[in-house]
Amino acid sequence: MFFNALSAAAPDPIMALSSLCQQDARPSKLDLGIGVYRNEAGNTPIFEAVKMAEQTLLHQQDSKAYVGMQGNLRFNQAMTTLILGDQQPYDRVRTLQTPGASGALRLLADLIARTQPHATVWLSDPSYTNHEPIFRAAGLKVRHYPYFDLATKQINHHAMMSQFAQLDTSDVVLLHGCCHNPTGADLTFTQWQQVTELALHRGFLPFIDMAYQGFGQSLVQDAKGVRYLTEHVPSYLLASSCSKNFGLYRERVGVAMVAGETETVSDHMLSQLICLARNSYTMSPDHGAAVVAHILNDIALKDNWQNELYTLNQRIRHTRSALRQALETRFDKDFRFIEQHQGMFTMMGLSADSIKRLRTEKAIYLLDNGRLNIAGLTSSQVDHFAESLRSVTEE
Repeated sequence: MFFNALSAAAPDPIMALSSLCQQDARPSKLDLGIGVYRNEAGNTPIFEAVKMAEQTLLHQQDSKAYVGMQGNLRFNQAMTTLILGDQQPYDRVRTLQTPGASGALRLLADLIARTQPHATVWLSDPSYTNHEPIFRAAGLKVRHYPYFDLATKQINHHAMMSQFAQLDTSDVVLLHGCCHNPTGADLTFTQWQQVTELALHRGFLPFIDMAYQGFGQSLVQDAKGVRYLTEHVPSYLLASSCSKNFGLYRERVGVAMVAGETETVSDHMLSQLICLARNSYTMSPDHGAAVVAHILNDIALKDNWQNELYTLNQRIRHTRSALRQALETRFDKDFRFIEQHQGMFTMMGLSADSIKRLRTEKAIYLLDNGRLNIAGLTSSQVDHFAESLRSVTEE
């Protein structure tokens, strides 16, 4: 009786698409919707550095007792340095381990709601599928700022900045740190500087989602704009993930990072985050964070991990180049945007009919917004995808 009035919840579009693909019996099927990296064998590998760290932990760890409300402190410090670099002071920065970046996003959304319940959170148009549901679940108002021009496949910078120029202290602007999801179109360093100046002038709160550091240009270059902004604004929020750049998808490893105008304000922000976590899941799982902490604090392992990440990065770049070439041999169009975009994703600007036909006729699964997971394509699949796209758009 108690739950009889419930209706079925709408399925998550990414998970629903992946489920449809799994049920497809055609051997040539391609899941290019879910944001998971695959190597040339079509697998999502475990980093060798992760395996070695796990072996060490297996032999050295002597307890499974609670770690603490803030999580693994060595992990928190290592992640703070990885993201913000080792040049700027951290006196106002407070970091909390979270269950993935989604856990960080929700905690920080709840912190906003607790502090300014009438705040408006501005998301890029388009943005990561789960951004809006998370902020709305926290009771916050959500609006979208202009970001991506489907015609040019570039950032609509003028429109974006015009929108930011109208915001004030009641607004929160979510910025993708690098490798924008779903478009792959990133802000230049100059544009990061301009956004920073507007944040200082208008007083809106920057909120950074840093899920793909190392998947764009490099660990340092991908964080360059973020570091500039965090060095100059009085307050900010940041969510980060180790799912992609450490391959720890199922371990749910993330951080929530906050900075207030003073150390005291930052302490209060952290205490509220801990309280919100206690009211939800109490503490984050330790294993993945312990692995990352061990890697980032071991010179040899860290070097090994960086080399593996570089190899992964280069494979994505080579796939982008191969896909551009394959498409330009089949279409009388310029596809250079594919190589200009960064990270795992690109927006192809396909019609709903083309996306549907790719699914039904070719067993190729893309999200309804046309997001293409470049990192899900192997070299042997590039020509098949390009030819399939030609057949559904020109027949």
